[in-house]
Order: sequence, then structure tokens, then C-alpha cells
Amino acid sequence: MARRVAVIGAGVSGLSSIKCCLDEGLEPICFERSNNFGGLWKFTETSEDGMNRIYRSLVTNICKEMSCYSDFPFQEDYPNFMNQGKFWDYLQEFAEHFDLLKYIRFRTTVCSIMKRPDFSKTGQWDVVTETEGKQERAVFDAVMVCTGHYLNPRLPLESFPGIHKFKGQILHSQEYRGPEGFQGKRVLVIGLGNTAGDVAVELSRTAAQVLLSTRTGAWVLCRSSDGGYPFNMVITRRCVNFIAQVLPSCVLNWIQERQLNKRFNHENYGLSITKGKKSKFVVNDELPTCILCGTITMKTSVKEFTETSALFEDGTVGENIDIVIFATGYTFSFPFFEEPLKSLCTKKIFLYKRVFPSNLERATLAVIGFIGLKGSILAGTELQARWATRVFKGLCQIPPSQQLMAEATKKEQLIRSFPPQRIVNVV
Repeated sequence: MARRVAVIGAGVSGLSSIKCCLDEGLEPICFERSNNFGGLWKFTETSEDGMNRIYRSLVTNICKEMSCYSDFPFQEDYPNFMNQGKFWDYLQEFAEHFDLLKYIRFRTTVCSIMKRPDFSKTGQWDVVTETEGKQERAVFDAVMVCTGHYLNPRLPLESFPGIHKFKGQILHSQEYRGPEGFQGKRVLVIGLGNTAGDVAVELSRTAAQVLLSTRTGAWVLCRSSDGGYPFNMVITRRCVNFIAQVLPSCVLNWIQERQLNKRFNHENYGLSITKGKKSKFVVNDELPTCILCGTITMKTSVKEFTETSALFEDGTVGENIDIVIFATGYTFSFPFFEEPLKSLCTKKIFLYKRVFPSNLERATLAVIGFIGLKGSILAGTELQARWATRVFKGLCQIPPSQQLMAEATKKEQLIRSFPPQRIVNVV
């Protein structure tokens, strides 16, 4: 009898997990709370189902040659970097080709996932779901959580004195769909990740002025590199990796800074990494040009808000601000777990190889896609799902829980003892 596996979420991680379960002869049942698959890659004008959605103009940062599922390449006529519509088309082709849709139960919310009383022997789980107001309980031999880490928008208003006085509109980037409604407005975007850069650039074409506030700065990468090749293909080479391993970190940092500043000097653009802060990278082809043209003005972190303006740490003031968009990321959440599993899962260090919770007696729970990658999330989640399903089937083994918890504690102490590195990529 095939082992039953509950797959929570039908995004890119969920589709990978369904496919890998079938490859190993397992019986997957996927629960998706929206009415379609693809997760946040399925664009909608609103998010009435409570799901986070992408903005209309989103374009992938990893080229198609390095971001497909291993056994399903992109069609030849697809562009190297795809907008959200093209990318979702690919997910649909993948799901239909491998006949995955019949294993998905749409409009079904997972209410709770609990260990059964005999979990230490069987590793089984009680999963309670709700569909159209009707609850159902079922027993599963394993669970794959594929909800990702874009569940709950992080809106840290308490960190911005005077924000309650501000009379303009306040949004989280999760609510942003397009530039409609921003014409002639003065907009402040807080944060400097990929989303903040995209939103600021798009709004700079219609808004009266866009201010982009950052606490840390960032290295800005372009999608195209030397010779016009996709940048991630150019940097993902054995020789580059070898150099990164053999050179002292101080020499490597110096070389990398020179290379990153060759296109434009980040300090002159207000983008240099703040001293003592960890390096981060943003992929944006237009941000430097917008700064150069004055349609985007870089600002330091916000010190205080007034009714109509923002005072920045460098002493400058942004006057007559109409809208503030917080591109401040997301908080992790597993609302269907009980304590202490809920707390432990939100700390990545307690996930063995970023997949298996270290505190479980039986390795029958896998968290897929709860990672940040330099490369494609599709490739990463497929590898995670492939390994997890083989563990479920007994073809791969992981160390016992006591050993994993000891290793996790030791690793946490080791990480705390090291200062943040300035550069973490090779470009």
C-alpha cells in the first residue's frame, strides 16, 4: 500500500513535491486554499482569498536556462527572462504534462497538523482541512509543507516614530499591483530588495517623485553581463567558484567591489553598503538610470514621520509625501502547527538541511521551499522534494533527533561568533 503524503500548497514547491511523490510511488494529496495553482505566480488584481500575489510587471531574475525543472525545459521561444504571465504558463504546462492537477484539492484550507498519539512508532499525522465550511480529518504517513515564506506581510510601523501622525496612504508592497492610481503622487518606498527596486522604478514613470529609503544599501546587478549573456550564467562557473575558495576573503572582497563598481560607483548613487551591515544584492536594470535622471531619489533610513513629510537620518526632509509603500518583507508563519513545533520551524537553524525539523522522533515532516537561494527556486525545491520523498520511502536516512538538535545548537553558536561578511556572492 502506497504511503499517503499531505502536500500543503500548490505553488512551485507544491508542484515539485507532488511530482517527486509520484516518482517514488507515494500517494500525494495536495491542499490549496486558493482556486488555482502556482501560488503567488498566479497574478490577480486582488487577493481576496488571503494569498499574497505578485505585481503585474514582475520579471524573473534567473534566466530560463538555469531555472527550469530538471525534466521539463522551457520552450525555445520563451524569452531568457520571463514576465509573470509567461512563467505561470510554464507551470501550467508542467502540471498538465505530468498530470498533477488531479492530486490537488482547491479551495481547501489546512486547519491543523498534529502528531498522532503513536507518532513515535508510526510517524503519522492527523491533518484537519476545511472546504466550503466543511471540516474533514485524515491520517497521513508524511507531510510536506510547501507554503513558502511569503505568507504574512511585515509592516513594522512601531519602528517609525510619528507614523501614526502621517495623513497619507500607507501600503505594504504585497498590496501593489501596478502604477494605476499613483499618477502625480509623491511616493516614498521603504526598503531596498528586489521588490522595492521594481516598484520604485515602475512608479518613477508615472509618479511626480519617488523617494527610495534604505538602511543598508545594496549591490545592484543587471540581468545582462559581459557579451550580453545572462549574468547568472556568467558567474556560475567552476573557475569563479574555485577562485572564491582559494583567495583570502580580503582579496576576494577587494576584487568583487572593483567589479561591482565598474558599471557605476555605488557610493555616488547612494547605494553603497552601510558599514557593519551584511551585503545584499538587487537585480534591477533601470534603477541606476532612474537615479541618474532624478526620477528616483535615494534616501537614508527614516528617522521620523510628520503629518505630510519624512525626516531622514542624514537630516534631509521629504516634503508633501502622499503615499508610503513598505517593501519590508514578510514574517514566517505556520499557523496549522501546534507548539513547540510551530516555534522551532520558524527558526531555519532547526531545520536539518533546511528541510527536516530537528526535534521530531520520526522524519515524516518536510518543509519545502523555506529557503533563500542565489539561483532558481524551482531547482532548489525540486532537489529538496526529491530527497524528502526518498527519506519518506526509507531509501535515504537522516541522523537521529538528539544528534540533530545538538548539531543545530552548535551551529547557532558558531554563526553568532562570526561577524557579518561584506560580500556573499561572486560576481
